[in-house]
Amino acid sequence: MVDRRDSGNPAGAAARTVSPGGARGSGRGGGRPTLEEVAARAGVGRGTVSRVINGSPRVSETTRAAVEAAVAELGYVPNRAARALAANRTDAIALVVPESEARFFAEPYFSDIVRGVGAALADTDMQLLLTFAGSDRERRRLADYLAAGRVDGVLLVSVHADDPLPDLLEQLGIPAVISGRRSADDPLAAVDSDNTGGGRAAVVHLLARGRRTIATITGRLDVYAAQCRLDGYRDALAESGAAVDEQLVERADFTEEGGRRAMRALLDRRPSLDAVFAASDVMAAGARQVLRDAGRRIPDDVALVGFDDSAVARHMDPALTSVRQPIEEMGRTMAGLLLKQIADRGGPDRPRIILPTELVVRDSS
Repeated sequence: MVDRRDSGNPAGAAARTVSPGGARGSGRGGGRPTLEEVAARAGVGRGTVSRVINGSPRVSETTRAAVEAAVAELGYVPNRAARALAANRTDAIALVVPESEARFFAEPYFSDIVRGVGAALADTDMQLLLTFAGSDRERRRLADYLAAGRVDGVLLVSVHADDPLPDLLEQLGIPAVISGRRSADDPLAAVDSDNTGGGRAAVVHLLARGRRTIATITGRLDVYAAQCRLDGYRDALAESGAAVDEQLVERADFTEEGGRRAMRALLDRRPSLDAVFAASDVMAAGARQVLRDAGRRIPDDVALVGFDDSAVARHMDPALTSVRQPIEEMGRTMAGLLLKQIADRGGPDRPRIILPTELVVRDSS
């Protein structure tokens, strides 16, 4: 588990705070001003200062102005850890990735999610903890961490069908938002892209280009998004009146090497294929290498479409046609929903938001 906070803070609550200008302040011994000194300067009680700092409406405007003036004069900086403790908060949320670190750093999807979450949290006091839970040991350690109340909420991405983490979060009553559900019935608030519609659009495009022997390389089918992209592939073929040939469906695992293995298997079974829809850009990159090694020209002999519209798609040669999912927006939306849950103390509202996808046509198809 990667915890970006100060490990010397036993409560794990917040980074150290300093007064503006470093050593400025008129506290005892030249140290940081205290709440009591602000109260004395403003001529009010300590509790009144605390209410002003925490935004309580139970303070008159005259008193509020006096406290704010004292805060400014003394250069007082509230102790975030103490404020969080008083509010029964940690001011931290965990982004949990049930994958290995190797896959996290190899797959652009995850970095885009982190970027979106970070943007949503930029103007808040929340700290983001990046946590890997790809093994049983990591999941047990995470369960202990969450049960100890170390975070205010959890963002969970890339969940597999047998993953116990959503059930654990439900049992613990921790505010949580998931992206990449186990199924359509997962109980947590969720944000996803239209994976089925994206898969359908990719195959409709290939059919419109005159391709008739269209193969697909799936992601891991214990991942709901991979199932949905395969459903989109099947739907498009069925809607066109074409039969789905299972010899043209090859399972992989969202990795480049998985894309290579799948493409070799497809060429062995159906060397006459004239198009491939890969369920990720990374797998499409692996498939492209195998096609080239086999002497197949892209797109002349075999058209190729990916999914994600990541930097991989834009930098391939030829540039890859890909289904764009708004990954950064997904991260921002997830974080926004989680902040609302935390503010509402885990209220019953658990929306499921599906963001639209868009086919971006480039030279590979």
